[in-house]
Amino acid sequence: MNDPMDYMNDTKAITGINIAPLVDVCLVMVIIFMVTAPFFSQPILDVKLPEAHTAEGEKKENITVTITSDKRLSVNEIETNWKGLPVILEKKIKINRDKFIIIRADKTASHGEMLHAMDIAKMCGARKITIATQQKKKL
Repeated sequence: MNDPMDYMNDTKAITGINIAPLVDVCLVMVIIFMVTAPFFSQPILDVKLPEAHTAEGEKKENITVTITSDKRLSVNEIETNWKGLPVILEKKIKINRDKFIIIRADKTASHGEMLHAMDIAKMCGARKITIATQQKKKL
């Protein structure tokens, strides 16, 4: 008959690892990263872009200069002023001269400010400058 003590005296070691909980945790982490990733790509300054019929831009690392309606500036995720703009742009353009400089100006910002940002980018050595717009909705 099966004695419970025989079961306790069994000297067989457990050599297998149950990986199901590990897989579950990894899948939950992947889902969390997928849900939170879009929040990290939002620009720090909110602008209302003008609308235009445009082709989709190339997807590569670019330098974005943002100008708000209240004359605030940022370069990518760094908020700056007009005096600091050339310094930041020179550093970023030195790394790769073929990057696009994207000017994101609020539609209520003055054209003079946008042109001033473009002039600064050119003086810093930018070769490719473009203006960001929103895609017009087709009727």
